[in-house]
Amino acid sequence: MKISKLMLAGLASVLSVAVAAGAQTGTTGTAGAQTGATAPKAAAPAPAQKATTPAPLKLNDLGQMSRPDPFPPVNPKYFTAATPTVDTVNSFLKALWGYDSNRIWRVEAIQKTEAPGVSKVVVFVSDKTANAKVQSSAFFVTPDGNHAIAGDGVIPFGANPFAEIRKTLETRADGAARGAAGKDFLMVEFADLQCPHCKEAQGTIDQLMKDFPNARFVFQSFPLTQHPFAFKAAAYGYCIEKQKNDAFFPYAAAVFDTQDALTAETGDATLKNAVTKAGLDPAAIDACAATQATKDEVNNSIKLAEEIGVNETPMLAVNGHLLPIGNTKLSYETLKKIVAYQAQMDGVNPGTPTASAAK
Repeated sequence: MKISKLMLAGLASVLSVAVAAGAQTGTTGTAGAQTGATAPKAAAPAPAQKATTPAPLKLNDLGQMSRPDPFPPVNPKYFTAATPTVDTVNSFLKALWGYDSNRIWRVEAIQKTEAPGVSKVVVFVSDKTANAKVQSSAFFVTPDGNHAIAGDGVIPFGANPFAEIRKTLETRADGAARGAAGKDFLMVEFADLQCPHCKEAQGTIDQLMKDFPNARFVFQSFPLTQHPFAFKAAAYGYCIEKQKNDAFFPYAAAVFDTQDALTAETGDATLKNAVTKAGLDPAAIDACAATQATKDEVNNSIKLAEEIGVNETPMLAVNGHLLPIGNTKLSYETLKKIVAYQAQMDGVNPGTPTASAAK
């Protein structure tokens, strides 16, 4: 359930979407260009860094001659900012788009702006499809070089943009866990037990567990204020996890199955029934959930989500890469490609899909 605009929305729409587009190397093109593509406006006469000269076109993966380069020639006068470098921008875009080998792009400008230290990056994007259009995309990089801004979206920026979030989740994600014991391949689901989209997303999580058996899956509570029983359901979850980690998942499944009964009249009984289905004592769990210590744990989980940029549920962090998985924002096949690519980028073995998943 959305609580504000999707973190990637601004950047996604401007960059032809981080979660729905693909990317390749950012230096050569193989698709037909849209006519009338224009070069970016120069911000200053003297370049502060050297523009990267595109590599010559070569044979494509099928051994065929590549199509004419669809992008405008790189002009050094459009590179007036010292940072970020072209290599850093390409690495950033590769982290976002590299799962899709059909996407191609070229960095056409890195310019100073009137805001001290803020750089504007212009990228031309296309794909390998015949007669594919060329789109101009732009975003801004903060003075510290750690964030990219486009529209109202702010996401981590850099050659390895997901590293900090990955490190944070490895140390602070404390929800119930299943799957692999190690954290080399960590998927953290931020979810609200009263959120309908989170209920729908559980099938996606179950399929990911089959397709990526070497991953560790963590359910991290992010109760939303518009759901009156979400916080209490999360508190119950923490108390259940303390007693028996594995009992959390039948509890969560029971809550999801009876979401319609989370009302003022039947909500408390619904949560207690879910505890019973998980094999624990509802009275003990209720007493635990009422303590300030448990409430603090829930609030810390909310704080963690907000600190790393989660602003809707359900959201899945794959080794720090935040991906929306609710309300059909991302097809499963695309999500699977992104997850596999992230594992490849991080040098981890995702495991062999189970027999049922491979069918």
